[in-house]
Amino acid sequence: MDAGSQHVLQYLTEVEEAAEDVLTTKQQIVDLDMKRNRNREALSALKHEMSDSEKVKVCFGNMFIKFPTSKTREMIQKDLEQLDKEISDLRRGLKAKVNRLNEMQGKPELTGYNLSPLSADEIRAINSLLTR
Repeated sequence: MDAGSQHVLQYLTEVEEAAEDVLTTKQQIVDLDMKRNRNREALSALKHEMSDSEKVKVCFGNMFIKFPTSKTREMIQKDLEQLDKEISDLRRGLKAKVNRLNEMQGKPELTGYNLSPLSADEIRAINSLLTR
């Protein structure tokens, strides 16, 4: 192979690796989101169907263990918080990976991609201004 084709092959390999990294991160977000939704469903079922005095069976790996309902709720809530943190971290990293991929391909950076939602305080401030 001559130097030109070697350079093209290396470029295509780098672009392919960057694209694979983006797809892998997206799939991780989807998987974690599915787990988060299952946890929300479990939390909702615990709130509506169980009293705090009852014990529920919780699956750990390949076995079920009876736990008090309140402890189970706490565990699920902590897991939900951890999943939210992981998903937001992955989404932040995904933005950088997509920008890097676009840069490698010679495409312009996505406009409006780095926007973040308003916080609850900012929304309240806007609503108070609008109601005047």
